[in-house]
Amino acid sequence: MPASSAPSTPARLAAEFLGTFVLVFGGCGTAVFAAQVMDDAAGVNMGVGFLGVALAFGLTVVVMAYAVGHVSGGHFNPAVTLGTALAGRTKWSDVGPYMLIQVLGATVAGGVLLAIASGKAGFDAQESGFATNGYGERSPDGYTMLSVLLIEVVLTAVFLYVILGVTDRRAPAGFGPLAIGLSLTLIHLISIPVSNTSVNPARSLGVAWFAGGEALGQVWLFILAPLVGAAIAGLTYHLLFPDRGDVNADIAGREANDATA
Repeated sequence: MPASSAPSTPARLAAEFLGTFVLVFGGCGTAVFAAQVMDDAAGVNMGVGFLGVALAFGLTVVVMAYAVGHVSGGHFNPAVTLGTALAGRTKWSDVGPYMLIQVLGATVAGGVLLAIASGKAGFDAQESGFATNGYGERSPDGYTMLSVLLIEVVLTAVFLYVILGVTDRRAPAGFGPLAIGLSLTLIHLISIPVSNTSVNPARSLGVAWFAGGEALGQVWLFILAPLVGAAIAGLTYHLLFPDRGDVNADIAGREANDATA
């Protein structure tokens, strides 16, 4: 894209805000509203369960990467911003503003979710968990802090390797957002029982603010671990695949543009 027609900084930040908002609203919203919907008469859960939540997170990334990826690169995640910067795909001058606007978008989404959920009699964000991440007693299946730390580091690194790989200049054009969204779905299928799946500090913070208590007390891990995993992938991608470098800072936008050209 010629410099004269490159999206402005406000436009790129607006795209990151919107993309992160939709990611948290769609993914965490599915977990809050639709994962468990009991039919009291039949005594069965009519909700979408873990599979539905995993698909919701993946689909939001696909949709928003195609929608605004050509504007900002479609990060929607501070870990993605850090990892792509370390890999030479994102300008360091964009890192701070992107991370701040991503956290803001996630926080606004969390606030809107709370406003909606509070309309149900007896709802309590802290008691319900409010789609927050956790370890120990707050892990969905009781996994330790070390287990949760390890899975978040590993899966965030995997996520970044996928992103860097599918946006490599030699990768097939047009399929980046699909591969990224499918990988995020797979990551959720693996790790929802362990950590409730973060791999995204903004996603974790966006709901933890409102749940408070232990959710907020444990959120440090879901900031640290994804950033460490992203850094590992960002620093090692070109060492592992030295002939597949791409200096393009855009993550999914190039693929979205090619697919719609």
